[in-house]
Order: sequence, then C-alpha cells, then structure tokens
Amino acid sequence: MPFIPHTEDDTREMLAAIGASSLDELFDEIPKELLIETLDGVPDALTEMEITRLMHRRAARDGNPLCFIGAGAYEHHIPTAVWDIATRGEYYSAYTPYQAEASQGTLQTIYEYQTMITELTRLDVSNASLYDGASGLAEAALMAVRSNRKATSGRILLAPGVNPIYEQVAITIASSQNISFERLPMDGATGNAVNALADPEGPVAVVIQQPSFFGTLEDVDRLTNWAHAHGALVIAVVNPISLALFKAPGDWGEEGADIACGEGQPLGVPLSSGGPYFGFMTCKQKYVRQMPGRIVGRTTDLDDKPGFALTLQAREQHIRRSKATSNICTNQGLMVTAATIYMSLLGFEGLRQIACRSQQNTARLVGKLTAIDGVERLFSGPHFHETALRLDVPVASVLDALAERDILGGFDLGASCPNLGNALLVCATETKTEADIDAYVTALDNILTEGGRRSA
Repeated sequence: MPFIPHTEDDTREMLAAIGASSLDELFDEIPKELLIETLDGVPDALTEMEITRLMHRRAARDGNPLCFIGAGAYEHHIPTAVWDIATRGEYYSAYTPYQAEASQGTLQTIYEYQTMITELTRLDVSNASLYDGASGLAEAALMAVRSNRKATSGRILLAPGVNPIYEQVAITIASSQNISFERLPMDGATGNAVNALADPEGPVAVVIQQPSFFGTLEDVDRLTNWAHAHGALVIAVVNPISLALFKAPGDWGEEGADIACGEGQPLGVPLSSGGPYFGFMTCKQKYVRQMPGRIVGRTTDLDDKPGFALTLQAREQHIRRSKATSNICTNQGLMVTAATIYMSLLGFEGLRQIACRSQQNTARLVGKLTAIDGVERLFSGPHFHETALRLDVPVASVLDALAERDILGGFDLGASCPNLGNALLVCATETKTEADIDAYVTALDNILTEGGRRSA
C-alpha cells in the first residue's frame, strides 16, 4: 500500500490542536540521559526512488533460478489480479471480523472461502483458518482425540507417505498431551502402506496423505475403511490443487474421511522464502464443535436481509480457556483473502487445468531424467505432481552443482528419510516449459558425467 506522509503544515496544525510546540515535546517524559543525538550505524535517509533501486538490488541477489523443489510448497502461476485486489486497502487491513455490523465484507470473504474449501474436500464445515499445513495436522490430531472419546490410547497412526516435516511439527505441538505418532509399515516398492496391515490396538485416528509426500497415490478407500473398522477417525492431508482431479476426502471409502487439512499455499500464495502461508481444515458436521479457529455463517437480519456473523469461535480469547479448542490467534486473513480471489478467478475448471498441466510436466521431467544412466524412479505406480528418484551418487553434491547452474533441482530426502539412500524428490508445476525441463535434464546429465561417475 502507498504511504502518504503528512505535510509540514499538517504536522503544525495537529501539534497546535493538542497544545504541543514540537514532536519532541510529545516524548518529554523520556529522561534526557537516555536520548541519543545520532545513529552512527544508520545511513542517511533515501528518497523513494533510491530505496526502490536499493531493494531491487538486494532482491536480485537471490537470482532467478528454475525451481523443481516442491515437497509441500509449490511454485504456481498467480494471476496479477489476485494480489492487485488483495492489497487494496479494503482487503489488505480489514481482517478482524469481531464486530459483525462493521465487518460484513470481511465476514463474507471468509464465508466464500469456507464454501469453496468444503466444495473441494466434500466435507461439511470449514474453519478459517490455521497457521500452515503442518500445524493443521497437529490441530487435527488434537481435534480427533477430543472427538473420538471411545479411543483412549492417544495413538495416531500415520500412513508412510505423510510429510515427515508435518510429523515433526505435530509431535512438537501435541506429544505433550499424551499423544503419540506411529508410522504404518511401508511397501518398499510403492512407497505406500503395505497391503496386509496388522490389527492395531485402539488407535484414535489414522492420517492419510494424498498425494503422499513422495508424490505417490495411496489406496485411500482401503485405508479409510480399515481405519473406521478399527474405531479410528480418518484425517486426510491433501493438496488442494490435486482435489480438482482426485477423489475428495469426503468421498473416501464407505463413510469418507472425518477431518481434512492441508497447506493452502498453492492457492495463490507465492513461495515467499517460506511464508506466510495458511492451513485449511474441514470436517464432518458432527465434529464441528471440536474444530479450532473461526467459523463464519450466513444469516438474515430483522429486515430479512442476508448477513454474515461468527457462528462458532471456540478460541481461548472468546470463551473459558479450559473449553477452548485452540490457542490459534490468527485466521491468516490476508492469505485466505488471496486464496479466495484465486479460486474465484480460476474456478474448478481452472484448477483442473493447472493440476493436469503440472502432472504432464512432472511426467515429462521424470521420463527424461530417468533416461540418464544412474537415475531411476524410487517407487513404482502412479504419482502426481512430484516424484522420488534414486541417484547413484550423493544427492547433496548434485544439488549444489545444479544450484551453481541456477537450478534448484529438488528436495534431498536424505535428512528426513535416510533409509531411502540417495533419494531426490523432484516437482514440475504448470510454470515449467519444455525448455526449462530440457535445461534441467542437460545440467544433471553433465554433472553426473563431469563427476566421473561414467567412464569416458
């Protein structure tokens, strides 16, 4: 937003109105020995033009590399209109919906967002919203414990493809409340849960990520029915873009998932060096009173005109702390606003086209990369949007060499999944062209050759 400073005449008039002779007089309660005359470490002030040039130079230090990373944060094209609208004054700062009569625009925006998210996930109710996808999973686990009181074990079972970073965040947030997180066994060929799952002992919930962290597609119907058969709730972790192609969580198995959550960043939020992002959450109607965050509802006033209000807000700042379902104190309103505008502009068909184009580009990238000697797919079976590859050399050194060529070549799975060996997760969204893909393939081929892996 543009900053419009007061003129000197404005300042004089305001000081005269309050009976002060100068700005310094407003701070005369500060002891003089605490005041400093100069800021030696601060350069002289710059003009708007000069500061703009400086910031462009600083931003240019990051370069403009081709990004093939993925792993939970994705580079999608964002129409210019999204943030041109979101940064207008009436949207940019109007995020607090507490006073309904003065916040109808904000409340309607959140209501429209909730409606779109429930349509994508095919569940009954959406909140608005959570910090990010990782804390969303932690909140979903806590919600499941409150909702599934028949299960007292505190055990949350994670499918093999659940994002390991999400697992770490969930453990940090929820483990202090006697909740444990355990992984289901993985089929080494597919990267998904094994077919013959043992009978669990009273799990509270089963978490299924679709597509998985490795880009594989889990048999969600089988796992959902298995979880429900053993008295567990099902928590779905989903990529919202993928829901334009794949079965929604509300349609998994015979009864559907009970809670769905995920990262909203793909919906019009730039990568931004890691944030701010926002998490989304939806659930079945019968669990709504255990859902964290805010819920906006549509109603009518005394004149029968439509209006919007906070329907449920089970947060500690509104009710007794002992009855609060979350201590989340923000709805990430600006990010949610951008996502609402993004989904409104693209519509379901637009999201579907993005999902299809991303899938096609990833398939093209993986096909060309695996044609290189020493590069192969880590898991068999269908995948979406990103794929895990196995290299015959250490991944870290390859990524460093690619970075020197202005290519961010993927996510090194070694730290989070060391049992996978030299594993690399690659992703290509709709933003990648044939030339981008060929540039990556050529660079990787040259790096492996120059590294002496092959004989001349």
